[in-house]
Amino acid sequence: MKYDMISFGDITTDAFIRLKDAHVTCKINNEDCEICMKFGTKLPFESVTEVLAVGNGPNAAVCAARLGLQSALVAHIGGDQNGAACLQALTERGIATEYIEKHPEMRTNYHYILQFGAERTILIKHEMYPYKLPTFAEAPTWFYVTSLPEESLEYQLDIARYAAQNGVKLVFQPGTFQMKLGTEKMKEMYQATTLFFCNKEESQLILGTQETDVKVLLNGVKALGPKIPVITDGRNGSYILEEDGTAYHIPMYPDPAPPVSRTGAGDATAATTVSYIIKGMAPKDALMRGLINAAAGVQAVHVQLGTLTDAGVEEWYGKRPAEFVATAL
Repeated sequence: MKYDMISFGDITTDAFIRLKDAHVTCKINNEDCEICMKFGTKLPFESVTEVLAVGNGPNAAVCAARLGLQSALVAHIGGDQNGAACLQALTERGIATEYIEKHPEMRTNYHYILQFGAERTILIKHEMYPYKLPTFAEAPTWFYVTSLPEESLEYQLDIARYAAQNGVKLVFQPGTFQMKLGTEKMKEMYQATTLFFCNKEESQLILGTQETDVKVLLNGVKALGPKIPVITDGRNGSYILEEDGTAYHIPMYPDPAPPVSRTGAGDATAATTVSYIIKGMAPKDALMRGLINAAAGVQAVHVQLGTLTDAGVEEWYGKRPAEFVATAL
C-alpha cells in the first residue's frame, strides 16, 4: 500500500494527573512560570486519566487517519503490557502498525503529566531504542518527522536522505532535542523539508536571534531550506509563508469553551494542515483547518480524543466567526 503519510516519533502512554492543591508563580510578564506544591507531605489529586499510544508522531498519525488518509507510524515499543496495549489502540484508531518494532527486553515509554488548569508539566523518560530506518515497500506521499532524541541524529538524517532521494515530501515539526542539535547538524533535514512548524520562541532559538517581526522570522526559517514555514504565536494566531513568497496571518480560532488540556494542540495543527494539503487544498486554507482541529482537540484531556473528522472540521469551518480569515501581510 502507498501511504499518504508515514509519521516518525516515539510512542508513550500518558497518565494525566489533575492537581487540585497547587499554585503557579511567574516572573514579570508571566514568563518562567513554576508550579508549586507542598513538599514532604501527601497531596490529594482530582483525577488520573491514562491515554494510550500518544506522542507527537502517534498524534499526527491518528489525526491524519481520522481525516480519511492512509496513515502509518514508525515507532518502537517494549515487550511489556503497555506496549501491547499501545499497539492495539493504534490499530483501533486506524493506524497501520507494520513499521512498529517490538523490543522484548525493553520497556515502552510511560510519561506522567501534571495538569493544573489548561496547562501541563510533563515528566518524561525516553527509552533508548535502536533507531533504524525501516524498509518501505513503497515510498509514501509524505513523511512527518517530529520529536526524536538527540542520540538519533543519524537516523533522522537517513529519513531526510530517503525523502530527498525518493520524492517524498516532508513535514518537520522539531522537538527540544532537535532544536538543541542546531541547524548545521540538522542541515539535511531542513533542506529536505516542504512544510515546517514551530512557535515564535522556537523560531528565535533556531535562528539565534531576538527578532520579533514574524515575517522576518518566516523568511529566516525558509532560508534554512523549508519551502513552506509556519510559525505559531499562541493567542496572537499563526503565520504561514507560501511558496510564492506571500505571508499570511490567521487568528486563533476562538475556544468554544475553556480548554481542558492543550497537550498535542501543535500536533493537531500540523497534521491537519498537511492532511488538507494532501487533499489538494492551498496551504493557508489548510492551516485554517489545522487551527480549527486544534481548537476542537483541546476540549478533551488529550488531543487524540478530541480532534475531528473531515466532516466535523468543515462543520466548524462553516460556522467560523467573521474575523477568522487569512490576511496577507
